[in-house]
Amino acid sequence: MYSMFLCFLFASFVLSTVDADTPANCSYEDIRGTWIFHVGSLKYDKTVQCTSVGPVKSVVKVNLLFPDVAVDQFGNKGFWTIIYNQGFEVVVHGRKYFAFSKYSGTLKNSTSYCDETMPGTTHDVIGREWGCFIGKKLAPSVEPKRTIIKLDKAFNPDQLYQRNVDFVAKINNVQKSWKAVHYPEYETMTMRDMVRRAGGVKSRVLGKPRVAPSSDNLKKLVAALPKNFDWRNRDGVDFVPKVRNQEACGSCYAFASVEMNEARLRIATNNTVQLTFSPQDVVECSEYSQGCDGGFPYLIGGKYAEDFGLVEESCRPYSSKPGKCVTKQSCARHYSTDYRYVGGYYGACNEESMMLALYKNGPIAVSFEVYNDFIHYKGGIYRHTKFADELNRFNPFDLTNHVVLLVGYGHDPVSGLKYWVVENSWGEGWGEDGFFRIIRGTDECGIESMAVEISPIF
Repeated sequence: MYSMFLCFLFASFVLSTVDADTPANCSYEDIRGTWIFHVGSLKYDKTVQCTSVGPVKSVVKVNLLFPDVAVDQFGNKGFWTIIYNQGFEVVVHGRKYFAFSKYSGTLKNSTSYCDETMPGTTHDVIGREWGCFIGKKLAPSVEPKRTIIKLDKAFNPDQLYQRNVDFVAKINNVQKSWKAVHYPEYETMTMRDMVRRAGGVKSRVLGKPRVAPSSDNLKKLVAALPKNFDWRNRDGVDFVPKVRNQEACGSCYAFASVEMNEARLRIATNNTVQLTFSPQDVVECSEYSQGCDGGFPYLIGGKYAEDFGLVEESCRPYSSKPGKCVTKQSCARHYSTDYRYVGGYYGACNEESMMLALYKNGPIAVSFEVYNDFIHYKGGIYRHTKFADELNRFNPFDLTNHVVLLVGYGHDPVSGLKYWVVENSWGEGWGEDGFFRIIRGTDECGIESMAVEISPIF
């Protein structure tokens, strides 16, 4: 699901029930510019609740420059990136600052104030001296931005999904690169369930970055890679976690995030450490996500895994339902670090950088737009059949984003098509034993515009 996230009126970082939504909609150009951060006391740990900043203890001025350079008032240079359209993170002079953009209203009808932040958190780069801050942009100015999402008047979220045999047949008639089938289990799901399965209403797509141009040096590095590559069979060894099923919970972002951590831990230890992490802990306990309504891998597979750590599945088994955080304090937590967008920052991704990151470091979490034909995929190399939008619209919102795990790439000698190999979280009975192939090199459904990777700690 275009797994992505949040803005909280109360930016609490205590592990608790997640119920916040994500109506903020701020672009790169809205955020780029000069900011003032008003910072409170830095005497806390990661359980700090940033409902407000409290007495201001220091003021930080930082200039966010193109494409990813942050410079503070003393000339210290660092890094920054937006996080989808929800907020941004700055790392400068030994400290990290993370906040969601300010908004008012609801998911369906909201106003974004992209020159201000909600109360956010700051801590040093090794996770100490936590505190709260709030940001205000000085220049250039940004006008409030209104966002209205209209529902299909005929949409009933509690209505059961209805089988459409003609729709599936037409998909197979108009193209030959992939096969569509009807999955009987869909008829037991409501329309709300189907939207969640495809990413969740709070991971709706309001825009995506363009694919970045590739440098000559990057093209040379990629030219030396094998023509076909798959982490399920690297020199006869499988490093990819087994396929799981998110069911009717919009938790794809949690599955792809934990599975990226699992796979890279396996690779880093030559398969001697094979842990299974808990998506349920993420769904219930992370205030960086939207529970069963969506989330973003940068904040889960990366920031949550670094700040709070992941617990094993046996500690908090998956239930496919949201709820209160009941993960036991005694459960061991496993951490990763160096979380980043592939290419270096949001908006720097492309086919070549994804291939190189995948080959060198392991599977990566990718997001793409789920159209109504994709849910019927059974095999082959998927590409969206354009007529599907008019014939069978199951999703009443703007396109959702589905987060999945990229595990390989290849080239089909018969059709000549290049493709990605991707692990889904809809069970082994879906697609090609739980996996799918999607055309590569054309940014199909936005799959080459936004990818995330991490480095495991072991």
